[in-house]
Amino acid sequence: MRLSRYFMPILKENPKEAEIVSHRLMLRAGMIRQQSQGIYSWLPLGKRVLDKVNAIIREEQNRAGAIELSMPTLQSAELWQESGRYDAYGKEMLRIKDRQDRPMLYGPTNEEMVTDIFRSSVKSYKDLPLNLYHIQLKFRDEIRPRFGTMRSREFMMKDAYSFDLTREGAEHSYNKMFAAYLRTFDRLGLRAIPMRADTGPIGGNLSHEFIILADTGESEVFCHKDFVGFDIPDERTDFDSVEGLKAIFDKWTSLYAATSEMHDEAAFNAVPEAERLSARGIEVGHIFYFGTKYSETMGAKVQGPDGKEHFVHMGSYGIGPTRLVPAIIEASHDDNGIIWPSSVAPFDVVVINMKVGDEACDDTCELIYAALTKAGKDVLYDDTDDRAGTKFATADLIGVPVQIIAGPRAVANGEVEVKDRKTGARETMTIEAAINRFVA
Repeated sequence: MRLSRYFMPILKENPKEAEIVSHRLMLRAGMIRQQSQGIYSWLPLGKRVLDKVNAIIREEQNRAGAIELSMPTLQSAELWQESGRYDAYGKEMLRIKDRQDRPMLYGPTNEEMVTDIFRSSVKSYKDLPLNLYHIQLKFRDEIRPRFGTMRSREFMMKDAYSFDLTREGAEHSYNKMFAAYLRTFDRLGLRAIPMRADTGPIGGNLSHEFIILADTGESEVFCHKDFVGFDIPDERTDFDSVEGLKAIFDKWTSLYAATSEMHDEAAFNAVPEAERLSARGIEVGHIFYFGTKYSETMGAKVQGPDGKEHFVHMGSYGIGPTRLVPAIIEASHDDNGIIWPSSVAPFDVVVINMKVGDEACDDTCELIYAALTKAGKDVLYDDTDDRAGTKFATADLIGVPVQIIAGPRAVANGEVEVKDRKTGARETMTIEAAINRFVA
């Protein structure tokens, strides 16, 4: 992508309305634009990051055996009245009527709809276990939307829903998502700690929030320090192994970890003082087991091996991609801008032409740009006629992991400079070596 042809509206000054680092940097880097209170457009640079976040989420859901579908954003109020949540959900739910005066709502979550899909299609235990998920925009009319897309009214959610014949089977499904979430956040460059949490309006009696530690976190969290060093389940994890997944769950819940809502001061004080960690945290995922709460109220039953009908046991599992993007920035930035993990960076490399119009610089940059693009890299080519300081500031602000800098003096010697955005380390190397480093 040539920067001269790209839409990336950079802001030089910090926006006054932005209270936290991620909101400031997302606005300054031209990733998002506010359309109304708590509602944002994702501009091209931001959408590239969001798409890569979603791709990792999707890969790990698929790896764990979940199956993707797509459900509508607008839902019939009848389903929610059937479950008993239509009135209980409160003012966060946006209630509307269609032209036939039928009550509708802009879905804040999909337990009712997916239960309706299940009950109309699955009749036998032989079709279980089943886990259905989608990645979709949702709406909750937050009383105080703030911090950009960290807490917005319209947001994107990956929500999955599991169906099992028994409590034991449902716990195995829960453990699948537990391990998948650990892997997902690790691939996004985040250390997420699962903490006991309140189930809220979703319901149920088993729930964990996945929290990353950050100074700008909305809530206080308490945990054992050893969580920071725990090994993440690797790609060889067998998601069909009941014992293996139970071992992962047991390890990651063996030490004290709780959000402020579930905090037990006495239990926390029992942790040796040197091992206690009290910090601010950002929720990036939430999983629930709620048994037969929805299946009983909505008649979701299957025939068991005994020939009798059984209400299925269910769980739901959420990750907010539009919340994850600012969370990654909160965890990875410096005074100059964003430092993206390579897995979700909008571009792998930015090629900076220090003297556009100079034949040698132009030819060198075109050569590098073409070679890296052909090798499948996402490359941003800064071919603008901006001053050097502006080019460097832009590259640092948007956080591309690698900068390849082509200036007249270096190019005359057949060389370019390569800068690592995270460490700031610079290395001069031949043009050929620079290309080979990133196409090998």
